Amino acid sequence: MVVGVYQDILTMDDFDFKGKRVLLRLDLNTPIDPHTGEFLDDRRFQSHKETLGELIKKKAKIVVLAHQGRPGEADFTLLEKHSKKLSEIINHEVKYVDAMFSTFAQKEIKAMKPGDVIMLENTRIYSEEVLERPADAQATTFLVKRLYPLFDVFVNDAFAVAHRSQPSVVGFNEVLPSIAGRTMEKEVKTILGVLKEPKKPVTFVLGGTKADDSINVAKRALENNADYIITGGLVGNILLAAKGYRIGEPSIEVIRGKKMTEQIDIARELLREHENKILMPVDVALNEHGKRVEIPVGELPAKFPIFDIGKETVKKYKGIIAKSGTIFANGALGVFEEKDFAYGTAEIIKAIADSKGFSVIGGGHTVAAANELDAGDKIDHISSGGGACIDLIAGYKLPGIEALRKGNDFLNKK
Repeated sequence: MVVGVYQDILTMDDFDFKGKRVLLRLDLNTPIDPHTGEFLDDRRFQSHKETLGELIKKKAKIVVLAHQGRPGEADFTLLEKHSKKLSEIINHEVKYVDAMFSTFAQKEIKAMKPGDVIMLENTRIYSEEVLERPADAQATTFLVKRLYPLFDVFVNDAFAVAHRSQPSVVGFNEVLPSIAGRTMEKEVKTILGVLKEPKKPVTFVLGGTKADDSINVAKRALENNADYIITGGLVGNILLAAKGYRIGEPSIEVIRGKKMTEQIDIARELLREHENKILMPVDVALNEHGKRVEIPVGELPAKFPIFDIGKETVKKYKGIIAKSGTIFANGALGVFEEKDFAYGTAEIIKAIADSKGFSVIGGGHTVAAANELDAGDKIDHISSGGGACIDLIAGYKLPGIEALRKGNDFLNKK
């Protein structure tokens, strides 16, 4: 069992998997090169190697649920490439089934033999998957109702989506015995262990495109006495707008496109309460027809989009990181996939790696950048999750972990 706050969650030591049909939720959501379509990082595939290897060794019949991207976004794809990549990583065939709960998919599941591994289609192709609702409501979805009778146990190893209350994360726990996979177990133990007595000052580095999540985390972290919130990416742009800067129509359009204009008002209130602890860019890099051009924020608005933080901002942020006792980072601080706009993210990751404080980073893009810089070995803990990691650190209860507790109750009742 997992010790500490979640001591009532069952782990893989608590169940006999031999011959059992196991529904295994993984998180294989990985940054994809927009030009080549290739994976930029395989760490999330690697993170599930132990769980899969153990289940195969124990002669379980394993059916994988996973997702890639969000509907409407560029990296939203089918999972055939993912099944091939996972096969390479675990050195064992992962059969791709381009359906989730159709008659064909059910037939394939029923025909499995011990040690077989099947990957079903991207869960987010199914419309109910993207709705955030309570676990008991998710248990009534077609995904859960059609699949659960075929299985003996649900194993959740997808820590990276533990902050999402979606059917494939929380729905099966209502109807099946539920167990934490090895990655889920390690993440919870490590992160909660760090939080017992974090060394001060405590600094959060928040970037990326999921600004609504980051702003919520910033609020909760500040309520829990975080010392500094460092921002960049879409989060930084929203804070600049909240501060009163006219960041320019191209950058505002990105915020509109992400449906996050209301976050500007939320960020404005956050600044009103905690401005002395929130750091935002003092200069930015614009993308002028592919060329990097830096300007101080005082020269905004700009007719070109903001793609990175500037050199003065990097210098300011490095000073904060150098004196921090504990550092939690999630999200790129610019469009790091583009070489000319990777500077801010790269410099801040190197500063975190070189710092004397205990460091935790999460999020696919952040981890990919750390790997490119060969900085991973200097980071104390590289989490398989971005939003989930930061949410847990900030003090939120994660739906995916809370649901595992209910799955344990279900098993005990049986």
